[in-house]
Amino acid sequence: MIRIPSRVVVASVLSLGALGSASACGALSQVKAQAPAPSHSAGPSPTAPASPQSSQSPQSPSLTEAQAQAALVTENDLGEPWAPTQGAATWRDGVLKATAEAPDCRKLLDALYTDDLFGAARGTRAMIGLDDAMDQAQLRYQVLALNPADVDRTLAWLGSLPQTCGSFSAVTDHGVAEGVQVSTAELPEVGDARQGLRVTFTGRTAEGEQLLLTLDVAVVRVGDDTIALTHGGPGYVSSDATQAFVQVGVQRLADVRKQARLRV
Repeated sequence: MIRIPSRVVVASVLSLGALGSASACGALSQVKAQAPAPSHSAGPSPTAPASPQSSQSPQSPSLTEAQAQAALVTENDLGEPWAPTQGAATWRDGVLKATAEAPDCRKLLDALYTDDLFGAARGTRAMIGLDDAMDQAQLRYQVLALNPADVDRTLAWLGSLPQTCGSFSAVTDHGVAEGVQVSTAELPEVGDARQGLRVTFTGRTAEGEQLLLTLDVAVVRVGDDTIALTHGGPGYVSSDATQAFVQVGVQRLADVRKQARLRV
């Protein structure tokens, strides 16, 4: 089977018909044109001033469940090889179902395994899972309407992890030792507050095979709304693709919000 490079995935995102506004395409082009070396900042802190073009009005009603579902990025947006998920990837149980000694590192592993970065925070949530069978990669994408203060606390916690859990050891439920590296991941300048992480797992499986799993994590708050995603798979995943997913997701959310205002 011919391998489709990650750049094709990004290109398919760039050419989306339903989401293809000129502003979105221009922003994605800027993402691809950035220098390859990531910065040490994932963008403004959660307390940074709101971006005028992305902020929701304080009077904007919370997203309904139907609106949150409509704001999800789907396989139709991304094109091949992405398809509806066939269930949890085998590497989720084999690698992410693990524990660590430090509380923050253990909390991170639990959040990655359960796809829940926000804990007990209450509000509207919609999720979709997509699979890239060629690379055994998986995208888990969420749209949420949570209390902004709860989201900002999560953003601050994520931002602290490269310092508190930059490098640590974990043990899977199968007793396999793995090394975990956590670093800041660059995200597009979208939304009002954002944080990205790249989490890399290395080691050897119980069968003695070399283990390498990369997982990108991204959270962006846009006014009272939030998008969150994890994009991971064996080997190294494309950071360009992750950034494209973020950019398109924010644009989709803005489109849903705009449609809601036009109906009023």
